[in-house]
Parts: sequence; C-alpha cells; structure tokens
Amino acid sequence: MSGVAAGNQQPGGVAALGNFDGVHAGHRAVLDQTRLLAQSVGAEPVAAVFSPHPRRLFRADEPPFRLMNDAQRERALLAAGAVRVHTIRFDAALAAMTPEAFVRDILVGELALQGVVTGADFCFGKGRAGNAATLRELGGKYGLAVGIAATLVSDRLSDRAKFSSSAVRHALREGDVETAAGLLGRPWAIEGEVAHGDKRGRTIGFPTANIALGEYLRPKAGVYAVRARLPGQDKAVGGVANIGTRPTVDGTEERLEVFFFDFSGDLYGQTIEVELIGFIREERRFDGLDALKAQIALDSEKARALLDRRGGA
Repeated sequence: MSGVAAGNQQPGGVAALGNFDGVHAGHRAVLDQTRLLAQSVGAEPVAAVFSPHPRRLFRADEPPFRLMNDAQRERALLAAGAVRVHTIRFDAALAAMTPEAFVRDILVGELALQGVVTGADFCFGKGRAGNAATLRELGGKYGLAVGIAATLVSDRLSDRAKFSSSAVRHALREGDVETAAGLLGRPWAIEGEVAHGDKRGRTIGFPTANIALGEYLRPKAGVYAVRARLPGQDKAVGGVANIGTRPTVDGTEERLEVFFFDFSGDLYGQTIEVELIGFIREERRFDGLDALKAQIALDSEKARALLDRRGGA
C-alpha cells in the first residue's frame, strides 16, 4: 500500500510539498512561504517529499539524474526551515491515485497536515491531472490551507529563466559548477562511502578516495578542484578529483576519485561529502602512468590556486 514511509516523525504541520531535488533557491522560497503560512495557522513548518523520485517510476530507463541523495535533501530542507521531513513513498499505487484521493488520504489522512505550499507548476495525481488550482479547490473541501509560491527567476541564467533542478543539471553537464552553485546557493556535492579501488594512485604518489556515483547526475567528465569535511579534521580539506571512467587505465566504471591535499588518514568505509568548486580540464587518456602522474601534479597546482582564489578549502 502507498503512503508515508516508515520512520517519519509525528504527523501534522504545514508542509512544503514536492520533490525538492537540489533544494535550490526556488525550493527555499517555497519553504519561506511555508513558514509564513504555518505561523498564520499556528502550526509547525515541515516538508513532505517523494521517494524515490517519480522519474524513477515513469522514466526508469533514463540515465541517473539526482542532484542529492535523500540524506542530503533532508539536511538541506531542515537547514531551510523545516522542523521535520515526511517522506511519501512514490510507487505505482500512489501514481494511480486521483488528485482528490491524494489530498484526502495522504495529505489529510496519513500526514494530518493543516496546510501545504507548492510551487506554481506543481502537478499531482494520476496522469498529473491535478495542479495548483486543483490543490486550492481540494484544500477548501478538506480543510487544508493552501499556498502557492510564485516562480523565482535567476539573474545567473542568460534568459532569466526560473530557478529549477533542470537548470542545475544543465550547468553541471557543461562543467559549469559556478552557475550550479549560484542556483543552489552552495557548491554541488556528491556524498558516498569511500570504497577500495585498484590502489593505482597510491603507487604514483597520489592516493585517492573512490566514491561510486550511484544515482547522481553525471557532470561533465573531467578534473575538478574540490573540498570536503573529513573525519577528524577541524576545517575543510581541499583536493583534486577526477569524475569519469579513467581511460588511461582502461577503466569502465564511472566514479569520483579524489586526491586530498595534505591529508594521510584512512577513509575506507567512511561516508564523506565532496563539493565541486571549479572545473579544471576534460578527462582524457595519457600515454602511461608517468604521463598521468605528471598531469596530476599540474592539476593539483591548478586546483590549489583555484581553491585559494575562492576562499581556500
């Protein structure tokens, strides 16, 4: 049966409702309006999100596209003002619900919400039959306060397009991590567990932390200046990272490989979050490990300089 995922905290509140992949500035505007509506009805501001993302059900064959994992999304929503996050399990049964059944059975029935706030382009229910106007109408019927946040446009986009997860994805596919960071309000970051690799980097003096990309969007393959908060470190540590398949060593698996500057700890099995700060060059094949070693040294110099210009690690 569809419904709220296990482990959610107490029901109730006024919820920012949506997918919120990236929790960009447009999403945070929805959270801002949620807080105002919650105050007006004497309730707590919360968030209600779908997991997995509906695209996983409707377009299962598409390449990975997520900007955040669920843990990152929850942290960002809490930082944006939600006091808790409800997760609505998105499956075939939920997708088949009429808009009225979704409002009646999930929002009012299971979550016991006093209100919801969505973006102006929010659609819901079987066949995406429900929209903002539908939500207002059903809210009146079931005693649910409804707020619709105005569309927020970005000066960072040449055509002053709206803040959107799609715009962030486009920027990352171009390697434009600066525009992505401007839309998100923070650097884009990949989080994952450090896994054992082939340890080839260690043999050439550049040991790397290897993280599988999983469901994350694949940004432009290449080398990036990065930084991360590492266990036992008081401040962020800078580094240089390759995202791609490592053609010089005939790699096939896409992954993130990070060489951290001035760090020698054991990260295997640790979950770390790596921020992409600047794009350095495209991924390419080199003529052997010596050539690769020399290039990594050059990349490291460029990454250090870029990090210094942007406020250091």
